[in-house]
Amino acid sequence: QVQLVESGGGLARPGGSLRLSCTASERSGIDNMGWYRQAPGKERELVAQVSRGGRITYGDSVRGRFTLLWPAKNTVSLQMNSLKVEDTAIYYCKLKIAFNSNNYWGQGTQVTVSS
Repeated sequence: QVQLVESGGGLARPGGSLRLSCTASERSGIDNMGWYRQAPGKERELVAQVSRGGRITYGDSVRGRFTLLWPAKNTVSLQMNSLKVEDTAIYYCKLKIAFNSNNYWGQGTQVTVSS
């Protein structure tokens, strides 16, 4: 069973910044890894993820403001700048294993943007 440990998050003002980090217990066979988020009453959506080949994909609502960093095979960080109230959500780290296509999720971390 793959474990994902998330850190970061919290409260920020509009226009502020936060950083999230996620480290997986699995270091090999990762197909992609990244972050999703879910706001109250909304579906879970892609924030950013990196594929095995190093290609990074961003959700439309965060492109240009958020940056996904991939400092190690099993670690991703999300630098969130120019935060907006609508970025408020629970952020989940997600990892997909290549050989069995299983997805693994972190427990989620709350990000709240409020003045």
